[in-house]
Amino acid sequence: MDSRSIRKKFLEFFKDKGHQIVPSAPMVNKNDPTLMFTNAGMNQFKDFFLGNKKPAYLRATDTQKCLRVSGKHNDLEEVGLDTYHHTMFEMLGNWSFGDYFKEEAIAWSWELLTEVYKLPKERLYVTVFGGDKGDQLDIDHDAYDYWTKIIDKERILYGSKKDNFWEMGDTGPCGPCSEIHIDLRPQEEIDKEPGKDLVNEDHPLVVEIWNLVFIEFNRQASGELVSLPAKHIDTGMGFERLCMAIQNKTSNYDTDVFTPLIDYVCKKAGITYGENKANDIAVRVISDHVRAISFAVADGQLPSNTGAGYVIRRILRRAVRYGYTFLKQDAPFIYELVAILVEQFHDVFPELKAQEDFVAKVIEQEEASFLRTLENGLKKLDAVTEQMKADGSQVIEGKLAFELYDTYGFPLDLTSLIARENGFTVDEKGFSAEMQVQKSRSKADAAKETGDWNVVNTGEDVEFIGYDHLESKSRILRYRTIKQKGKNIYQLVLDKTPFYAESGGQVGDKGYLEADGEKVHVIDTKKENDLIIHITDRLPANLEAEFDAIVNVQKRALTMNNHSATHLLHAALRQVLGNHVEQRGSLVNADVLRFDFSHFQKLTPEEIKEIEKIVNRKIRENIPLVEKRNVPIEEAKSMGAMALFGEKYGDFVRVITFDENYSVELCGGTHVKSTGQIGLLKIVSEGSVAAGVRRIEAITADAAEEYVNNQLELIEEVKELLKNPKDLKAAVGSLVEQRNKLEKEIEALHAGETQKLKQDLIGKVKSESGIQVLIEKVSLPAGDALKTLSFELKNEVENLFMVLAADIEGKPQISVVVADNLIKEKELNAGAIVRELAKEIKGGGGGQPFFATAGGKDLSGLDNVLEKAREII
Repeated sequence: MDSRSIRKKFLEFFKDKGHQIVPSAPMVNKNDPTLMFTNAGMNQFKDFFLGNKKPAYLRATDTQKCLRVSGKHNDLEEVGLDTYHHTMFEMLGNWSFGDYFKEEAIAWSWELLTEVYKLPKERLYVTVFGGDKGDQLDIDHDAYDYWTKIIDKERILYGSKKDNFWEMGDTGPCGPCSEIHIDLRPQEEIDKEPGKDLVNEDHPLVVEIWNLVFIEFNRQASGELVSLPAKHIDTGMGFERLCMAIQNKTSNYDTDVFTPLIDYVCKKAGITYGENKANDIAVRVISDHVRAISFAVADGQLPSNTGAGYVIRRILRRAVRYGYTFLKQDAPFIYELVAILVEQFHDVFPELKAQEDFVAKVIEQEEASFLRTLENGLKKLDAVTEQMKADGSQVIEGKLAFELYDTYGFPLDLTSLIARENGFTVDEKGFSAEMQVQKSRSKADAAKETGDWNVVNTGEDVEFIGYDHLESKSRILRYRTIKQKGKNIYQLVLDKTPFYAESGGQVGDKGYLEADGEKVHVIDTKKENDLIIHITDRLPANLEAEFDAIVNVQKRALTMNNHSATHLLHAALRQVLGNHVEQRGSLVNADVLRFDFSHFQKLTPEEIKEIEKIVNRKIRENIPLVEKRNVPIEEAKSMGAMALFGEKYGDFVRVITFDENYSVELCGGTHVKSTGQIGLLKIVSEGSVAAGVRRIEAITADAAEEYVNNQLELIEEVKELLKNPKDLKAAVGSLVEQRNKLEKEIEALHAGETQKLKQDLIGKVKSESGIQVLIEKVSLPAGDALKTLSFELKNEVENLFMVLAADIEGKPQISVVVADNLIKEKELNAGAIVRELAKEIKGGGGGQPFFATAGGKDLSGLDNVLEKAREII
């Protein structure tokens, strides 16, 4: 079977068993602070397991895009080095939400593997949980007994907590699991050593292919296991490994999941896969990593310098570095693989095909940027090695190696490789020490203790009434304490709330809870999965009281202005720039709106003016809001509603319309009743934030009016300064022209002074032991003049050794020149000398062996510079 058939048979098998086929959640996690990426198929069902939300169906199946490169599950460093770890992978899964349990899950897994996929029974082994004293858990006798009805007892193995107790993270739903392993070794190897001895021993051909997790517990922050309200099934089967087993391959990379990518990379690099170990690793790294990068970008996560974006950038740079170092690819090419991925996945993950051009352009620009960074890093390393040769040093400092890693993306092994080629070594202990300092600093910044939930009142679904009401009578259902940076904050869940939780770019509401004369301020409102959490800086005295929950009306109104304006802005951008424009992120608060969108060039002033014009016309039209709630998702799409890539929508959605022929979007945010409330929109900035993504910042209502008035006041002030000219633009232009003319005259004067000084200095050159020596104190108008003067003297005076101690507008600078022949003959090095001289002016500097400069803070030290220079020569 090819991979498409394998995936299809899995989904159809469980559909026939009464499961609902559901789409994959985005790979990037947005509403769960415990997870950066979706790392397992069960992530999107977490609230069902915890009892926070009731599922619309009791059985589900899907193929989920997963990424394991951060947190508890991190496989990045193994990827490419072996043949079975991946960054992005598909997780085939089936779930039961309080319906069937162990017996059915076990029976169906065996039926699918052996009867549908025809995998040989004699090569399969299963593991069951062997108990754990620390958690006071017994052996999973039920799972063992069910397996004995299907498979010989000698093929059932007991596993430790590490292998057979599955946990999504440090906290959350968990439970014992039963893994199915397959032995793919040649028969002669099996005859020598039975597969059961190699299960969970990291053998590349004795691998786990399916994990059946029996979700029974919730791991608390305290470490305690608490039984869940119901028992659930959560299974996960690695699609790539399953394909390896069914297609009778010895590597995931030999399956048709990867071979089209590998073939393309090899053709591009002019190599044959399987002939060179280092090349093979590079090819696997690139073929794996392009999948993770492409799907992350398609799901709305762009490469960046922080958070999830940094992880994606790091994956991409790892791929580029392997291509550059081992496959000699010094131009972008990884982006070309996106077309192959689109062909492979257009029927299962259509979001990639829908954004093919955008994804490819983002990757291409990121590649080009990092290749330039690599080149700059190599230049810096070359300069360092040249200096080391001159200084007779043999070891590259750990601090420098870490700078190359941290600033230029150079892994330690690349720096070490280049060092060895030049006869140097790297201080790896020093590098590790610098790395540890950074990790400790990051860990300290991020350190947060999340307490367990304390139940105050019992209740099920939290009711959000904030679209229609800004006040409510509410009770606290539960609360917990968060400790971070030495402070405590508190998270409260209410049975009913008017507070909008941060989502979709809109910030959370602020306000207060009041009861018995006590007022507790809500400083923010967040969403964790589908749970609305109110953040306060203290707890109410009486937690069981009935509270008046009151939203800050002014902040909500201003935020609504800005949110509705983003919808109008989005539509205007598409109208002016084209339908390729898609929202790539937003921030909406009471002060400003920020809108990120896909576009590959700077907006012209004319385009910005036209966009503003369209939006403000729509504001003046006072278009009424048409809000539809609980619209079936397919009906909403048929209405032409804009959906955002990377968002997970339910079966029913909310549709926001401002003129059905202009703006129709899926949106959960709060909005004005009619566009006239917005008053005015003014774009205040436009620029690039990432490859292929532009950002507009704009203001509305009072802020826009104030901005316009400030600009008018500024114009009036400028007019007054220029004595109220009739034509302000012409008057300013005339001033600029006069300034440019004067600057040229000053430059000519400086040039003349410098030439006169040069002649004076030539007359002061003294011949000492065959060296022409010039050590003088000078005064110059600019740093450029010092450089020009130095090079002209070097070119006109042979065998020159020169030190100029310069006073440049009250700041000390030093210039050192060494004739090329003196560098070898006399072992003089301008860079080393200037660093020594710079100490006298409390500064630093550097440069080449023939020319170097330094600056400092202490002007009085220039005489000492001259004295020390004479000692040196």
